[in-house]
Amino acid sequence: MILGKLLEGLEYSLTEGDIDVEISSIAYDSRKVTEGSLFVCLKGFETDGHRYIKNAVDAGAAAVIVEDVPEDETGVTVVKTEDTRGALARISAAWFDHPAEKMTMIGLTGTKGKTTTAHMIKKILEKDGRRTGMIGTLGAFVGSEKIPTKNTTPESYELHSIFDHMLSEGCSCVVMEVSSQGLKLERTAGIKFDYGAFLNISPDHVGPGEHEDFDEYLNCKKMLFDQTENVVANIDDERWRQVTGEPERLYTVSQKEDADLTARNVENIWEPGVLGVRFDVSGMFDAGIVLNMPGRYNVENALVAAAITYLIGVSPDVIAEALKEVQVKGRMQIFEDSVHDARFIIDYAHNALSMENLLTTLREYEPERLICLFGGGGNKPKQRRFDMGEMAGKYADLTVITMDNPRFEPMEEINKDIIRGLDVHDGSYRVIDDREEAIRHLIDNCREGDIVALIGKGHEEYQEVEGKKYFFSEQQILEKYLKEKLD
Repeated sequence: MILGKLLEGLEYSLTEGDIDVEISSIAYDSRKVTEGSLFVCLKGFETDGHRYIKNAVDAGAAAVIVEDVPEDETGVTVVKTEDTRGALARISAAWFDHPAEKMTMIGLTGTKGKTTTAHMIKKILEKDGRRTGMIGTLGAFVGSEKIPTKNTTPESYELHSIFDHMLSEGCSCVVMEVSSQGLKLERTAGIKFDYGAFLNISPDHVGPGEHEDFDEYLNCKKMLFDQTENVVANIDDERWRQVTGEPERLYTVSQKEDADLTARNVENIWEPGVLGVRFDVSGMFDAGIVLNMPGRYNVENALVAAAITYLIGVSPDVIAEALKEVQVKGRMQIFEDSVHDARFIIDYAHNALSMENLLTTLREYEPERLICLFGGGGNKPKQRRFDMGEMAGKYADLTVITMDNPRFEPMEEINKDIIRGLDVHDGSYRVIDDREEAIRHLIDNCREGDIVALIGKGHEEYQEVEGKKYFFSEQQILEKYLKEKLD
């Protein structure tokens, strides 16, 4: 493709060469430059692409895009723009012939719940016969195909490459988690979202390499709604208006007050095949909804998913049917031990706050015993391990301490920090370092009415020990031993 075509719509100046040069590929990592590449210089947290212009030219780059013009001539076309990240996003869209414009685009932002809500939306749309791509924390998905990604919101070139693949596979809709970092780094610049949702916001992701302060975090979230046509907002969060602004097409959801879609009569349910919540919705449509996932906060996620999909054109019956079926890998993922009428739950909670939320939620179901299994990450803050131990001691009837990515730290040192936390509340515990053995022990010894929470690994499928990652799937282990118990 000719460079000039890629630059259409961008504000730029030409400082060297000409824009009629043929481009064979786009790269923002000089190590991926080949003959004829366009090299885009990005300024990152740890490095600056401008340092690698010579490497890119030596590797065959035909042109470079910069914010800072090189002092010496490069011998190739040099294009200057004020914002190379925004330029990369728009150039990438043009390179793939703007695939996002040919699908219904749905963007979700919020401190919590993006992954679950994205899965809900995908499930509903696919139940309605609409092939749907999904991009988020767990990777990118087209049907059953998984595409690994490094970030919740991938870099713009990868993002448009994924869109292009989704389009070629017949997707008519895309639902994606739009992180504050992705917005800050302009990975979604130029994308017009047909639907955008605000879930919630709380102090998080503030610190080195993320956001300077909470105001910056909030303002980055706000960016999504500057490029969204239809906005769905959870008005139970007091900052919703600060984040969404004053959109022309606003639809609200709530569990507390009248909204465009309101949830009422929320109740926990524990019955054969279901451990979750039941509630009624009214407003846009009236229906009874059952979720097979614990936690009233999942009602918030379901309201957003239901509102968006109803606006797209899905019937209430299909929405209700899909929501009852949806499960998210590693997020309150439920497994039934029908022999003892007990429940095992896999969840990614990996700090004290998320662990407290998980355990207090499960306490509401009044289990015979609430048991948790978790470990502490090696070469991580000792205080985090202590705090998680304290939460386990406070809320669980029994804790099994086990392995969770010990990395280069001895297990006994990790366990000491957890035990100190457990001792704050005289928490009952036992130590079984081998995580598979620990899961087998709990399956063999659970009782009727127990809820057992396997905490910390979630969707991860590895154990990191001494610099190596070994395959480890908590789900596979749980399914294997529960089946053996039935047999």
